[in-house]
Amino acid sequence: MDDEVQQSEYEVGTGTLSVFGRQLKLFRERAGMDRAKLGSLTGYSASTIASFEQARRIPPPKFIDQSDEVLGAGGVLGASKEEVARAQYPAFFRDAAKLEAEAVELHVYDTHMVNGLLQTEEYTRALLGMRRPLLDEATIEQRVAARLARQEVFDRWPAPLLSFVMEEPVVRRPLGGEQVWRGQLEQLLLLGQKRNVELQVMPLDREDNAGVDGAFTLLMPKQGQQVGYMEAQGRSTLVTERDAVHALSARYGIIRAQALTPSESLAFIEKLLGER
Repeated sequence: MDDEVQQSEYEVGTGTLSVFGRQLKLFRERAGMDRAKLGSLTGYSASTIASFEQARRIPPPKFIDQSDEVLGAGGVLGASKEEVARAQYPAFFRDAAKLEAEAVELHVYDTHMVNGLLQTEEYTRALLGMRRPLLDEATIEQRVAARLARQEVFDRWPAPLLSFVMEEPVVRRPLGGEQVWRGQLEQLLLLGQKRNVELQVMPLDREDNAGVDGAFTLLMPKQGQQVGYMEAQGRSTLVTERDAVHALSARYGIIRAQALTPSESLAFIEKLLGER
């Protein structure tokens, strides 16, 4: 399915969200409740309930469960929870987000910015604010929340194996300003201490770099074969063909061997913080 089809299905105001909104309104009216009453029972304002019904905002899973219960929907609203949750991500990332949430191994090579799984809230908001064409504030906040929610992967058990290699400019580039940059580097140091996480920096002085073709991710799902993922300029590719995935895996192994070791990388980041 191409990006244009995915976008029309999940974009705010259309597709899955509109269907959920109409169902919510029908069950609310059948129960004889106005929006203020439903809001008081679920902890939301009447205007927010209107936004959910009109597909202008994405309802969180907790609200869907609450509304299904208080409106006596018999699981109809709850059945939409997973599809509604997918709408919080840009269309091109939705398939990868599902794989990421279930992966037992995740290996990432980044060249331009800190990976979303490692980002602070301030760094994420700064990046989204730089997008051209500009994103509206509601979309920015929605995507900030979605990106932070992805970081639940660090709290899963059994803990997945996570490794990240990033080019030196990624940790040097002060995106969002000095304070945001420092906060992001401190976050990297904290996450790098986790037993299931390995962070590595590829220094600029390397004369041989197997990553010259660009960034990519390798994901190992609970069931099935390892897959690759690449994205650029709002387009993405899931790589499932066995030989192509094998080539990415071999390339990642070489990249890791060429980069600084995890301990050297954390020392490098600490030194950067001390220099400024």
